[in-house]
Amino acid sequence: INELIQKRQLLEAFASIKLLEDETISERNAEKYKDNPQELLRKSKDVNFLYNSITNAIQSIVEGTLEASTVEETMLTSMVTLIAHEEAAHPNTDKAVHPGSDLLGRPRKWREMWREAINESAKKRVLKAPMASKEEDSSWLDLHLNFLQKLLREDLLKIKLSVKKCYPEEYQVCDTYVEAFHKAIASHLQHLCQRLLDFNELYTLLNWVANTYHSELFLGHPDLKPEVKTENLSLLFTPADWDKLKNNYIASAKEKIKSYFGNILRLEVTEKWEKEVHSEVEENLYHASLSFDIQTIIGEYMKLSGAISRSLETKMLELCMTELLEFIPRFEKEFEKAWSTAQDSPIFAPYVVAYINSFHDLMSGLETEFEVNTEELQKILAALTRNFTNIFLTKLKTKTQPFLKKILTKDWILDTGRPDSLASAVSQFSEHLQHMRKPTGQELLREVHRYVVKEYITQVIKHRWRMNRETRQEVSEKMDLEARIFHNTLIDQGSDSDWLVPAIHHIAKIIREKKKDKIKVYVKKLCQNYPDIR
Repeated sequence: INELIQKRQLLEAFASIKLLEDETISERNAEKYKDNPQELLRKSKDVNFLYNSITNAIQSIVEGTLEASTVEETMLTSMVTLIAHEEAAHPNTDKAVHPGSDLLGRPRKWREMWREAINESAKKRVLKAPMASKEEDSSWLDLHLNFLQKLLREDLLKIKLSVKKCYPEEYQVCDTYVEAFHKAIASHLQHLCQRLLDFNELYTLLNWVANTYHSELFLGHPDLKPEVKTENLSLLFTPADWDKLKNNYIASAKEKIKSYFGNILRLEVTEKWEKEVHSEVEENLYHASLSFDIQTIIGEYMKLSGAISRSLETKMLELCMTELLEFIPRFEKEFEKAWSTAQDSPIFAPYVVAYINSFHDLMSGLETEFEVNTEELQKILAALTRNFTNIFLTKLKTKTQPFLKKILTKDWILDTGRPDSLASAVSQFSEHLQHMRKPTGQELLREVHRYVVKEYITQVIKHRWRMNRETRQEVSEKMDLEARIFHNTLIDQGSDSDWLVPAIHHIAKIIREKKKDKIKVYVKKLCQNYPDIR
């Protein structure tokens, strides 16, 4: 009988074992072994051993079905017949009541063994997919999953075309194999999750489960339809495990996004500030790539996450905004550190303008493209704008103070050089404000205009010394000329502070006027127009 089993002549072997079993049962029922129960037990064990050998043969045939290059249809058909014969020979009844006889006449449950063999076969097939180490290839997981889906897709096609026809419809062969592969894959993926996966690996796994597994690339492939059905398959991950996987993905993205934002800052410092590269101009506005770079990063990560699930996309956007709200003050601090004490540089003012423009564009882009609530961002950017404009004004004051302090000094009166020195110093800053978005640029230009007039008048008023008529005339004319030059310069650059224009001219009139009554009229008019001059 063993030889028949080894030759896979299982029907003949089964018939012989059944005869041996029936003979032993008859002898037992005739109480032949009443005085020798050990002999009954030995024969029962022999029968059981032979049946187990057939069980092992069935497992071997099933597990070898997908390993072999061709399907042995005759062998499978014979195995199905064998299972049917066994089920008919051993109806599912209660165990015999005779002592030591529970090994005889009981159902062998080979159909269940067949299903278990399919499950084992599926596990082995899943583990057969090549898997390189991370050290060998950084894309090891992506490659492994591609190998896996290709291998199992070929297996399922083989089952559909060659294996299914060897079984009766009641076996539901395709469904059984699909379910077995599904369980094996789920178990395998759980095992992979025990590894310390980085961001790219977590994304690969999430994307494969969400978008590849049921798609035409794998179980939904047109060649597998209609036999391979996926509608009733359970989830590859439990909801809790799936959430854990997504949370790990978000956690690993945090450092990646922080690093990207850090690289943006580093490149601004090393490739622009240190090399003094001038800001770009778009539509007459100074422009920095900052806004585009940040929105590109956010957009790419949201696209990746959105392909997996809407909830993951939302979480990723929240993460990006959290990191952005931390990045902006870091950028502001670095800018202040680099430029507050820096020597006079022609690119400082353009950078202030470009960054204020860029952060404005960033906020607009986040609102329109990503529908973000920018309330917190607005507060942070408002503080940044105030800080940047304060640095701007501080540098303007540092630049103009030497010129302003000379006003009405003897050196200034005797100087017959260029009357546009003050206007030129101011213009090094103010000329760039026409390239700043309104209303911020306009407001800052007004502040510059007001500062210059106020400081000019302050310098004039604080000097108390006598001048002859000729000197007063010269001073008056020089004040008129200088004021006209820097007023015209600032107005040409877009200032709308026309109300400041007459102030210095009023004082110039007072200086050159010799009649006291007229001086009183001029002073009264000056105080009416500019009450804070007192």
